[in-house]
Formats: sequence, C-alpha cells, structure tokens
Amino acid sequence: MLALESRTLPTNINLHLVPIEKFKTVLITAFLQQSLEKETAAKTALLPAVLERGTRKYPTYRDIRIRLEELYGAELGLDVLKLGERQILAFSLEVIHDKFAPGEDLMRQGLTVLKSVLTEPFTEEGVFKKEYVMQEKEQLSKEILGLVNDKVNYALERCIQKMCAGERFGVYKYGNVEDLEDITPGGLYEYYQSLISENPLDIFIVGEIDPQKTFPLIEETFTFLRQGMKKSLPQVEVQNKPKKPRYWEESLPVSQGKLTLGYRTNTAYRDEDYADLLFYNGILGGFPHSKLFQNVREKASLAYYAFSRLEKHKGIQLIGSGIESKNYEQAREIIEEQVENIKAGLITDEEMENTKRALINQYKIIGDSPSSLLGFFLDGIVGNRDEEVDCLIERFGKIKKNNVVGAAQKVALDSVYFLRSADNEGSE
Repeated sequence: MLALESRTLPTNINLHLVPIEKFKTVLITAFLQQSLEKETAAKTALLPAVLERGTRKYPTYRDIRIRLEELYGAELGLDVLKLGERQILAFSLEVIHDKFAPGEDLMRQGLTVLKSVLTEPFTEEGVFKKEYVMQEKEQLSKEILGLVNDKVNYALERCIQKMCAGERFGVYKYGNVEDLEDITPGGLYEYYQSLISENPLDIFIVGEIDPQKTFPLIEETFTFLRQGMKKSLPQVEVQNKPKKPRYWEESLPVSQGKLTLGYRTNTAYRDEDYADLLFYNGILGGFPHSKLFQNVREKASLAYYAFSRLEKHKGIQLIGSGIESKNYEQAREIIEEQVENIKAGLITDEEMENTKRALINQYKIIGDSPSSLLGFFLDGIVGNRDEEVDCLIERFGKIKKNNVVGAAQKVALDSVYFLRSADNEGSE
C-alpha cells in the first residue's frame, strides 16, 4: 500500500514522504507552483535554468557539478511541468541511500545542495547575474522555436492553443519568445523572490526513509525559507460542451499530415467518475488493442500512428494521427465513428477485458519508479484527489460497460486541427 505521510510547516511548505524499501536511492523533489498565465509563463520557465547556473555557495554550474560528484554522483534535475492550468517548477536531487555510504549522511548533504539551488541563487549587485540570464533566455528561445521540429507534439500543442484560446490552458508551458525579450536580471530576480516566498511549495522524499527522522531533518533545513501567507492559485476551469466543433488547417513542409482532434470530456481528475473516463480512453486509443489503432491504422491502413490521450486536470482528450493529406476526410470520419460507437455501447467483452488488464498493469508499475510515484502523488495534490494507487486499481476491476458508455456520452468534439503537408500530398 503506497501512501503519503504529510505535514505542513509554519512557513507553508508542504512536506510529503513516501517510505518504500525497494530503491537504492533517495529522491528529493521540490515542486513550486504558479498559475499558468501568458504574462508570466516565459519568466517562470526561465527561472530553473538560471537557478541551476550557480548559487551563493557554488557560484558556477561547474562548482555545482563538482559538489554532486562528491556526493557519489548525485543527480540534479530541473524541469518545467504543465498540469492543468498550473505551471510547476520541479527541482530534484537523487542520492544513493545512506546505508550504502555509512557515515556520509548523504541525504542531509543532498537536502542542503537542493536548498542552495532553490533558495540561494548567485547574484551580482543584488540581482541575477546578467550573463546567466542572457544565455538562458537565448537557450529557452531556441527551445520554444524548436517545437516545430517535433511535428507530432507541435500538432498537439497547436490544437491545444486553438482549442483553448482565451483559457489559461492554451498557454505553452515555456511561454512565447516575444515575452522573453523584456525580461531583465532585476525584473526576473524580483519575480523569483515573490514566487519563492508566496507560492505553493511541496517537498517530496521517496525512498527507504524513517518519517520520524526525516520530517525533522527537512524542517531543520527549510525552516527559514519563507515568510508570510501562502498564495492561493485559481482552480482549473473545466469547460462545458462546445456549441459546435471548430476547424483549423496549417501547411508546413512535413512528410505526413498530422490530424488532431480535441474533445471536452467534461470530467476532470477530481471527479468521482474519472476512472470511468480512463477506461473509455483506454478502449478508444490508449493501447495497441484500442479502437483507433485497430480500425484507423490496422484495418483501414490510413494512419502511420493513431492514439488518444487525456489531460486529466483540464478535462480534455486529444486524438492524434499521422496520415497522408489526401486521406484527411476518410481518416477523420473513421476516428469520429469510433467515438460514436463507444457512446452507443458498441464495446466488445474482449475490449473491456484487455483494457482492464492494461490499466491495472499500468498502475501496478507506478511503484517501480520514484519519478512515477512522484507524478501520481503530485497529480493528487494539484487535482484535489486523495486516492491511493491500490484503490484506483480496485476501481478498474469493477468498471462495467455502462460506466464506460456514461463517460463517453459526456465527451464532445471541440476542435479539429490538421497540419497539412505543403505539397498537399504528405506521402512518406
């Protein structure tokens, strides 16, 4: 039974422990949350890269790396996540367990390094070092512009941006290049100070740990991190059914067209029937046995790939497929037909059994990876869902066909986006 042991410090830092014996390492991760907004997305995304460049104690990236090597090759990782309408900065440090290095006290040392990166940035004249900010602005700009080179994810992102224009979810997790231009070392540092002192901060530790010893250790390390009241972030907005679908096309020099359909599921992670929606998505396009893969790719030979995925917090389902542009109408017709078939209850016993088995296996292996465990529990915090992995697995075993049909009937097509090949052929 995998469960969190949590408590909150007076400084509004939420501490979460996941005691589990199977790993040889201990993973320490701090998640700093911000509302996903167009005005702040680029600044927020820029921060981890700047913070990783140096701290007061370790002024350069090289100094940080040398310190990590001294901790038996500890690994530092920084990332920007988008969960629903939250933009989340993740600061992770993984160290080998103390029992493999007796007397070194690696977890305590690791916590100190992580705190240094998160809360003690290297500054010049009271602000971020100009060289670091300029270099990381250039790198982030390349990252944003480089999305177009990954055509599958580019098409999915463009569909989201069109579908959710005017909603926070429509903002790209790295922001846009134009908003990077006006960011200064001083302005970024001021923004960082407000984030680190006010915004929701959760610290997780996953590994073979003793809560009675670990909670005081974290509290000792992070007690003086913040002051004041915790900032409240808006809840994700789950939109209702659209009046009618909307359509967009874009032409680029691609080897195959990318057809993306965006649906409003009207079910979010926090809802009681979310497990039914997961089951519906599994039958539709979550696995190799699913209807999209079997009917669009295998039987009709219309797609190089076909899948569906959920954005659990926003209540959106995206269907992606790679097709020849000339097959657009036929492919879209067959895709939409699969959705309607599930709504009508045209689901075989074999599809039900295969999906149940696939979902149970998918969630059983969550406990095999520290990062998967973190992801599951972070989803619970962001989505206000307090449920253990085993409980969700038990739910899958009880889902019936009528539950799946009920979830499917709440789903409505919102947007169709087609990335067409510039020559209008899109052949391989």
